[in-house]
Amino acid sequence: MSKIIIFSDGAARGNPGPSSIGVVIEKDGKKKTYREFIGYATNNEAEYKALIFALQKVKLLFGKTESKKLSLDCYLDSELVVKQLNHQYKVSDESIQKFFLLIWNLSIDFKDVSYSHIPRAKNAEADRLANLALDEATRAQSRMF
Repeated sequence: MSKIIIFSDGAARGNPGPSSIGVVIEKDGKKKTYREFIGYATNNEAEYKALIFALQKVKLLFGKTESKKLSLDCYLDSELVVKQLNHQYKVSDESIQKFFLLIWNLSIDFKDVSYSHIPRAKNAEADRLANLALDEATRAQSRMF
């Protein structure tokens, strides 16, 4: 059984406001990193979108057949999102429910998926990537005007 470690983070300036994601995917000591500006969102929406991106990327990288053999450990610094995904908190926000359901559906494509809360300091690389994507988008937009 192969183990994949995912660190994901979402950032929103203004909450809601300009938003981005940062993702680190590790397997056998090798890392792939991703960052992307995602437009206008709340911080919670960005956190969910970062994890969705990561799950979709792992499935794309390994394919559907290999994905069924993978065990994923997902680390997020959003305690709310982790507790919702672990069924400790209800998902009452309608805009978040669709993200929750998408993650639920994506998770069945893997052998096992766990969600753990970590302090922001232990999620520093994903946090840095999310903020870098946001900074790049902000600079690009300011050059347009």
